[in-house]
Amino acid sequence: METNNHLPGITLTNNELRLLAATNGIAPAALKAVQIVETGGQSGFITKNHPKILFEGHIFWQQLERIGIDPRRHVKGNENILYKKQDQTKYRGGAAEYPRLYAACSINIDAAYRSTSWGMFQILGINYGWCGEPTVADFVKKMTYSEYHQMMLAINFMRNSGLLKLLANHDWTGFARRYNGPGYAKNRYAQRLADAYETLSKGF
Repeated sequence: METNNHLPGITLTNNELRLLAATNGIAPAALKAVQIVETGGQSGFITKNHPKILFEGHIFWQQLERIGIDPRRHVKGNENILYKKQDQTKYRGGAAEYPRLYAACSINIDAAYRSTSWGMFQILGINYGWCGEPTVADFVKKMTYSEYHQMMLAINFMRNSGLLKLLANHDWTGFARRYNGPGYAKNRYAQRLADAYETLSKGF
């Protein structure tokens, strides 16, 4: 599976970003800063047909239990996709995450989708409702369209979780604490956002 960091019709353009920012009352540089800091400037796609993903086996365990499927009955032969606690040694990264997802889908598609992080902002499938989608399948479908659609889903998520107001007000510390969790200070997440915004604002 070949990868490409710039895909015509897929990669988010600055004009598209300006439109999304204006529609949602955010400075374009603020929205771009989150994209840069969160993704390291990487694409939300591995190929034109494959969004960037990360499969979480411990979430998959929980999601199977949630719908009444005993994960212990499926562990044998699936040790790399089914485990009770988070285990980063199971991650394969890039295109190699897709065989893990496909194996999980053979057990239960809905639970597999919910247990995967998708796109530029690596939004976990269980958050599909916060992104404004009626089902996780609809969420995944939009993730495959383009980075523009991935950004729209991320904005919906930020709006519904109260993050969008913090971003609009350039409250980098408040945003970082909510978005990145307790480790935001150690990761210098707020400062990185502020620095990225300062740099990017000159280009917008």
